[in-house]
Amino acid sequence: MTIRAKFKVTSITRQAGWNGVKEMHTVRLTPVTADTPENKAFYLATPGGSVELSLVHQSVGEQFAIGQEFYVDFTSAVEQAPVAA
Repeated sequence: MTIRAKFKVTSITRQAGWNGVKEMHTVRLTPVTADTPENKAFYLATPGGSVELSLVHQSVGEQFAIGQEFYVDFTSAVEQAPVAA
């Protein structure tokens, strides 16, 4: 089973990295609010919470922008077939 939520980027922090990582991005997302019909439906199901990502690849961190919205899918790892090595 997959559960879908919709989150919005509310903050991005850049800081010096360590162990060979030049820079690290920390991206914080919170559930969308009721500013559109779709967001209102998501807000009614997920009114609170947060997701925080610490990213060490600059190219990945640069793909996030304040105010940008993302669908976040939660799928049980137990239901997934193992990945071949």
